[in-house]
Amino acid sequence: MNSLNILNNIRIVLCATSHPGNIGSAARAMKTMGFQHFYLVTPQHYPDPQATALAAGATDVLDNAIVTSTLSEALVGCAFAIGLSARKRNLSHEIVTPRIAAQQGLQIAQTQPIALVFGTEMSGLSNAELDCCQLLAMIPANPEYSSLNMAMAVQVMCYETRMQALEIEAQGNGKDEGADAIELATNEDVERFYAHLEETLLHIGYLNPAAPKKLFERLRRLYARARLEKEEINLLRGILTLTVTPKKHTKY
Repeated sequence: MNSLNILNNIRIVLCATSHPGNIGSAARAMKTMGFQHFYLVTPQHYPDPQATALAAGATDVLDNAIVTSTLSEALVGCAFAIGLSARKRNLSHEIVTPRIAAQQGLQIAQTQPIALVFGTEMSGLSNAELDCCQLLAMIPANPEYSSLNMAMAVQVMCYETRMQALEIEAQGNGKDEGADAIELATNEDVERFYAHLEETLLHIGYLNPAAPKKLFERLRRLYARARLEKEEINLLRGILTLTVTPKKHTKY
């Protein structure tokens, strides 16, 4: 795959955006860096004239945006999601700079779709939304004033990703050797696994049915760090099935 064509395998996802101008500005930021796949999760105002005005010529990106009701819907088909945060979280996610995130994301985007996920303007991504991501990126802004407009954060991340793609192009290796050797599980495969896991752990009494959420969030983050492959998902689900209904071995 041509290095800049890799950008076509990357989605920009905005969650619960409250200001329509930020949607338009994000579309403009995307187009200047060569991105086109735009997803909006429950935007408060879209379509909106202010979004169109601030898109400033990137109305094609804006008009083709896909609106979804959940982040999981926006991530269907994706094998990797990078969440952007303005602050450190008390979570077990790996936290990297946008440059490192772009490097890791592009390795996967050579063969499978990935997503860059941005939260609402006021509070960023929720913990539940971060649980849908495998990596957390943080822009190393001035600690005395780290507030960064959401559309500007999109611009920074798109820029870093484009620069990494151009570097690959300059080196003449648009696709790493063995890049297609590993097929990561898609978001929907992983979510089905999580549902199966929770059902099994409730069945065997490991999770408290009255309050399963806190422990299960930690399990989700554990598996997120593993970046599960498609074959590994099948293996784990097979174990879960036999945990509930063990096979009876015939005696000879």
